[in-house]
Amino acid sequence: MTQKFRLPNLGLLNRNKIISFYFNGKKYFGYEGDTLASALLANGIHLVGRSFK
Repeated sequence: MTQKFRLPNLGLLNRNKIISFYFNGKKYFGYEGDTLASALLANGIHLVGRSFK
């Protein structure tokens, strides 16, 4: 799996187990142990919401 925004070999991820998830109707991939935020960032998703006040 290629994710250009992922740091190499750091953290407590199980890089042997790839999981898939859907965000805004699109399928993405991450590793077991990833948080949703880190998996989205690794897939190039940098903006997930805005708050206008």
